[in-house]
Amino acid sequence: MAHQAKHPIIIGITGNIGSGKSTVAQLLRAWGYPVLDLDLLAERARENKKEELRRLFPEAFRGGVLDRRALGRLVFADPERLRALEDLLHPEIRRLLEEELARLEAPLVFLEIPLLFEKGWEGRVDATLLVAAPWEERLRRVVARSGLSPEEVLARERAQMPEEEKRKRATWVVENAGSLAELEGALRRVLADMGERFGVR
Repeated sequence: MAHQAKHPIIIGITGNIGSGKSTVAQLLRAWGYPVLDLDLLAERARENKKEELRRLFPEAFRGGVLDRRALGRLVFADPERLRALEDLLHPEIRRLLEEELARLEAPLVFLEIPLLFEKGWEGRVDATLLVAAPWEERLRRVVARSGLSPEEVLARERAQMPEEEKRKRATWVVENAGSLAELEGALRRVLADMGERFGVR
């Protein structure tokens, strides 16, 4: 029987709306690094726990299908129901994450977590990488790609921890205010520093 592989170093990627988290994740994948998306794991967890969700939140279902927006309205209006949702889904998300990590044989794994600091995930990763950009640039990007109004984008921004606070907490910050080539260069410098710090490549 093969010995279990050593647990990889986990780097949490985060950033406020429009910062370019997904672009950084795509670059890392293109360069051969495994990147897991916590939102996708949460989606799988919701599907796995669908019957329990239906019992807890029957009004969030439409014809047997979970309406995520309706669920969001329910739980964000009631802290007790939000806690019930998290108590149900978080253990399943952690189980799915451990499953994915056990399947990987890479020494360094990235985990994309939009609300990393807001939800206390920094205690579950080895280090954090913040993707940062000026608010005006982030607003322009999100309005251009999503069709949301500036007011809607601002509401989402206000629901997140301020970027300045995240800069203080993050292990590394990658600035994403310029060209893709500039972002690639900044990310490669961070990767080199990670390699030195953790003794991995």
